[in-house]
Amino acid sequence: MNTQTPQGEVRQILEMNAFKPGDTKAEAVERRLANLGAASVLFYRQPIEMVAAQGAWMIARDGTRYLDFYNNVPSVGHSHPRVVEAVATQIGKLNTNTRYIVAIVDEYLEALKSHLPAALSNVVMTCSGSEANDLAIRVARAATGGTGIIVTETAYHGNTALVTETSPSALKRGSLPDHVIAVPPPSAGHFGNDIAGGFRASIEAAIAEFGRRGIRPAALLADSIFSSDGIFADPAGFLRPAVEAMRAAGGLFIADEVQPGFARTGEAFWGFARHGVTPDLVTMGKPMGNGFPMAGMAAKPEHLASFCTDVGYFNTFGGNPVAAAAGLAVLDVIREQGLQQNALETGRLLLDGLRDIAASEPRVAEVRGAGLFIGVDLAEEETGRPDADLTVRVIDAMRDQGVLIGAAGRYGATLKVRPPLCLNQAEAEQFLSAFRAAIRS
Repeated sequence: MNTQTPQGEVRQILEMNAFKPGDTKAEAVERRLANLGAASVLFYRQPIEMVAAQGAWMIARDGTRYLDFYNNVPSVGHSHPRVVEAVATQIGKLNTNTRYIVAIVDEYLEALKSHLPAALSNVVMTCSGSEANDLAIRVARAATGGTGIIVTETAYHGNTALVTETSPSALKRGSLPDHVIAVPPPSAGHFGNDIAGGFRASIEAAIAEFGRRGIRPAALLADSIFSSDGIFADPAGFLRPAVEAMRAAGGLFIADEVQPGFARTGEAFWGFARHGVTPDLVTMGKPMGNGFPMAGMAAKPEHLASFCTDVGYFNTFGGNPVAAAAGLAVLDVIREQGLQQNALETGRLLLDGLRDIAASEPRVAEVRGAGLFIGVDLAEEETGRPDADLTVRVIDAMRDQGVLIGAAGRYGATLKVRPPLCLNQAEAEQFLSAFRAAIRS
């Protein structure tokens, strides 16, 4: 039986607390708008001009230091010296495409594969998570003969034409095409105490709807911590029945690890591993190069072969030696500095601290997450409805205290907590202090 939490107004996440025409414009902002036009997305109504960053900190032109709880791209820390050295050394030596054999590329691929399920022994390198998800959908369609894709209702998987169709949160108007169905996220608000059973039932209902439309399913595409939906991590294992339902219908499971991957959840290197499932395809991006643009897709050889028989794939910059050097340095740093364990331990400190605040602050409706990926729902005290306006005020108040954070969720009322994996205990305590003051201001 489904239960429903009070609902609010659906919000476009990128438009929340963002610069809008008519806000006060600094010279640097005017310059950006003149260059990017309508495609410009700037955080905060008064954008920040950044000039440097180190570890978990970013520094603005006016000298203000900000604790970064928003950007999960520099996952091992901004400007990490090991990554900087690896990139500088390799670009001074050789940078070319994968039509040539360059040892560091295969060294990286083998190091990456050591973290992946053995069956996913082929890796295709791209430059962005969007490209990786685009390719994964095409491979799934070639392998299954189907076209239907199931996603969650506020999912974001990228910005190519194909992947935008599977990213409901990116659509400002219109509806999803017939070959894409969005289901509710795996939350207690939708499925009560049986999240695993309810989520599976929603997948089965989508498959049945595809049948009525005359569409064969190709894949369930899911970010395995459901970050854009509001961060849904528990109970561990809830994803497995949904994957089984998709496979029973002849489809595949694409695990989008662009946000939860690379040790962020603490308990496992990948978000899907917390659920005890082996995906058919894994997509990766954002934290792979700690800011250097690189991404990839891991697949079973037979699935990739079914796609390459008809089309093939080559990416000029994907898998270049400099990217491989950056990626290898990231893997080394995660291992040598114990960042997965740090994500687990520091994440628990954050979760415990946030839940302590929630116990005495009724506007903090729920705290969820795993490792250093946490969602904090904010709500109206009287009604329990998601409160996006409060969320914006909290984001602004935390900025005033030198902490950067963003929003997520269908109603824009979930704070998305995802600091660098190098976050230390003192920095976690500083965040908790800033949040406590912001929610009570």
